[in-house]
Amino acid sequence: MTFFNSEIVQEEARRLWGDYQSLIELGGNYGKFDREGKKLYISQMEDIIDRFHIFLKRFELSNDFMAQMTVKQMQVQLSQFGITPHQMLDQVTQTLEKMKQDLDNTF
Repeated sequence: MTFFNSEIVQEEARRLWGDYQSLIELGGNYGKFDREGKKLYISQMEDIIDRFHIFLKRFELSNDFMAQMTVKQMQVQLSQFGITPHQMLDQVTQTLEKMKQDLDNTF
């Protein structure tokens, strides 16, 4: 069985992408959230980033040719911006940390 034929991989990819899309859509109203809503949003985004890290690591550790090609394609695409996939996720984590600090300083 190839990496992408795994029902577990397919289900996690669907859940991860769906959860991410929902949070991004919800984030459009971030400025209208109260303090607790903002804390919850940040926490959920942190959970998604953790899941992305795990999913990316699965790709990297897989011996499957298509999984390795996917990692290479991501690396090439992100290298155009001067970053790696892990650096991108780390930057999002840093942004979330800044959001938490701003939240603590605002309320």
